[in-house]
Amino acid sequence: MDAKTILGLNLRRLRVERGYSQERLALDAGIDRAYVGRIERGSENVTIARLEALAAILQVPVAALFAEPADHKPPALRPGRKPKAR
Repeated sequence: MDAKTILGLNLRRLRVERGYSQERLALDAGIDRAYVGRIERGSENVTIARLEALAAILQVPVAALFAEPADHKPPALRPGRKPKAR
């Protein structure tokens, strides 16, 4: 498996485990939501600065984004939007 694919699988797994949507992660990282999707699909070359930002938001070391995944299909988030906070 190539590095971009490993990065994408790990990013998605960590994002889902922490309850982030692509949109929320992108907003917190200051990037476009579509860019997050391309990273997760393994079709984007990511800079080290972006990797550091994403890892900081997910509260993991950058190296965790490159660990060989045990499962190649991370779970999906629950469908639908979260209720608005009041």
